[in-house]
Amino acid sequence: MSTLDDRKSKLYELLKLEEKDARIRAIEALMAAPNFWADQTQATQLSTELARLKQTIAEWEIAETDDQVRALELKSLLSGKYDASNAIVSFHAGAGGTEAMDWAGMLRRMIERWAEGRGLPVTEIEQSLGEEAGLKSATLKIAGEHAYGYLKGEAGVHRLVRISPFDADKARHTSFALIEVVPELADLGDVVIDEKDLRTDLFRSGGKGGQNVNKVETAVRITHLPTGLVATSQNERSQAQNRALAMGVLVAKLQALAHEQRLEQIGELKGEHRKVEWGSQIRSYVLQPYQLVKDLRTGHEESDAEAVLEGRKLQGFMDAYLAWQATQGVKRER
Repeated sequence: MSTLDDRKSKLYELLKLEEKDARIRAIEALMAAPNFWADQTQATQLSTELARLKQTIAEWEIAETDDQVRALELKSLLSGKYDASNAIVSFHAGAGGTEAMDWAGMLRRMIERWAEGRGLPVTEIEQSLGEEAGLKSATLKIAGEHAYGYLKGEAGVHRLVRISPFDADKARHTSFALIEVVPELADLGDVVIDEKDLRTDLFRSGGKGGQNVNKVETAVRITHLPTGLVATSQNERSQAQNRALAMGVLVAKLQALAHEQRLEQIGELKGEHRKVEWGSQIRSYVLQPYQLVKDLRTGHEESDAEAVLEGRKLQGFMDAYLAWQATQGVKRER
């Protein structure tokens, strides 16, 4: 069993603290320039990066207990290119009508409550409610350090087994819903998408408040025709704002799919690469005849299903996924 000092020494390398210290000095040199704040966007990004780097070093310096070192060991697993980014999380009801829509709504609430418990701001980008309950789809932005790094393990199909509250015969039902998770990109970079590959649909927003709701077609849905990927935004006040936000989400989805297919160019993506089926689930939530939530990748399980669905015991599944991913030798982004 390694001593705390041995573990801290290893963490110094895993967290690349020497590189982080050099980066801190470089950013501080840039901030000393008189025209540093001329570019507000870049200055804000660098200031945020500086604070994050200093926080990591400070956490390592004051880590003296097993719990503190363990927390840093988990943080060392969040070293992917986009792990420190905000997350765009989408929920989609599977086949099964009201049952599946209710399940999609339950998953949204689970993720929202997890985020709220960690103090991470949640912003709704779009939502399509079910006719009787739950939702057909919804997209949220969850902001904060390592939001994507923690949430990426939630991407996939989630399976629910329960006695249906919508069935007069109280029969047991199995429902499926899909969660998509992509990082929010600071900019579109050098990504080039042919406008001929895009279809833009406008519709009336069903969002909260504002004089434009249900009166003017400000909501935007963009479909990437070669892959069938869709991004929607409806909660901004103008059509231009909604289009820009939807485009950002679409590019993030395309980049995630390109990484998954190990393609260097988004233009190489075609319809046959699209994940159109629910496929095999990543996690099962059984509420009847017993209670058990089990992740089928990591083997991590929890008998207090209600606590998981309330977001209180979801972190354990995220931590187990990060540890499992490290053992798989995964070197590419999800």
